[in-house]
Amino acid sequence: MAFYPYLFFSGNCRRAFTRYAEIFGGELVLLSMSDVPEGTPVPTENLDLIMHAALKIGDDALLMASDDPTGDGGKAQGIVVNYAANDKADAERVFAALSKNGDITQPLMETFFSPSFGMCTDEFGIPWMVSAQPVA
Repeated sequence: MAFYPYLFFSGNCRRAFTRYAEIFGGELVLLSMSDVPEGTPVPTENLDLIMHAALKIGDDALLMASDDPTGDGGKAQGIVVNYAANDKADAERVFAALSKNGDITQPLMETFFSPSFGMCTDEFGIPWMVSAQPVA
């Protein structure tokens, strides 16, 4: 069994997931509302919105999302997406990329549970925790 975060955006899902693919790598799939089957009514102004985004990294990591056609994806509340980096250098790289143009809520620093841990909200309003795996 696995749990996968599914994020909602207010019209900027394509831009957010393109950025996440730059940061994390992996295989990016973007399906826009214009990709729905013939005969399914889609308002013209929604044709470029993302119906489903998936970023698959390796065999077991999957991040998914879509645009909210109402234009109000709402503020992410009560959840944080966690990225567990393999090492401190990767944690630093990812944290710098995610926090660029965003807000840092906990600077990246050594803690009792991780050699490098930090929290930020990215430029798309998604809250993140980044931690490096402890050295064995």
